[in-house]
Amino acid sequence: MKFLQQFSDELESLVAKAMPAVVAVQHSQGHGTGLFLTPDGYVLTNRHVVRSRGRLTLELHDGSEVRAELVGADAPTDLAVVRAEEGAKFPTLPLADPHDVRVGQWVMAIGNPFRLEQSVSMGVVSAINRTLPLPDGVILEGLLQTDAAINPGNSGGPLLNMHGQVVGLNTLVLPYAQGIGFAVSATTAAWVASLLIQRGKVERRFLGIAATAINLPAQRAQEVGQLRAVRVMKVGQGTPAADAGLEADDLLLGIDERPVTNVDDVQRMLALATGPEVRLEVLRKGRRRTLRARTASREHSKAA
Repeated sequence: MKFLQQFSDELESLVAKAMPAVVAVQHSQGHGTGLFLTPDGYVLTNRHVVRSRGRLTLELHDGSEVRAELVGADAPTDLAVVRAEEGAKFPTLPLADPHDVRVGQWVMAIGNPFRLEQSVSMGVVSAINRTLPLPDGVILEGLLQTDAAINPGNSGGPLLNMHGQVVGLNTLVLPYAQGIGFAVSATTAAWVASLLIQRGKVERRFLGIAATAINLPAQRAQEVGQLRAVRVMKVGQGTPAADAGLEADDLLLGIDERPVTNVDDVQRMLALATGPEVRLEVLRKGRRRTLRARTASREHSKAA
């Protein structure tokens, strides 16, 4: 009983600290949730929450309201950033280190499901690196799966670990299932939000491959110095990948001397690349190779 009481007290404290950084996002066509990223009013939410370009209102923890404007949105990740038009020194929530997110961890979702403000639900991280196609053709990658209750209105709200850190941004739930919800990982949210704040959009570049993340066998992982890699499933004809000499079944280990462990990493490295050419570290039939690819721009990418 003492353990349960201690856990309950710690949970209550965590909720009390996190709530002020969570806001209700409202507009003429719907509502959702968001969280303050910066003290000067930048709020992270889902793109589908703010798809309308009409007036946006943020309802704060104390019940007060402030107007907000859309800074930018990114369809391939269903993320958006809005900014409060007044006020400063807003409370924020820290983002979790991706290496600290593991299956089985307790997590908490905070949001406004069905306009039930500041609702809290508990669950665990059920899986990581899920891929989910959406009806409009967008493919969400690198998702966290959770059994914490997520309903309409939770979208854009934080999924927190027991340290009060954001592990993901609650995004959707399978309508035909129970206890299967998904969140965009905090890693993805961080780099997309930074580009939206800086540029107002995410300018994507692509290689022209279909790929999937895999776990490397223990011996191979020790040899290459990482546990996961990205397997190239298909190379499109006439694409930058084909011109660079990339082949199906190649294992992509890194881009521009930074390791890649999933398809989201590939997208992130391409988006952050400063020039048209990138350096690819590839493992082919047990031998490492270095290839150079001149990437192409594409507004809306479903693959790397």
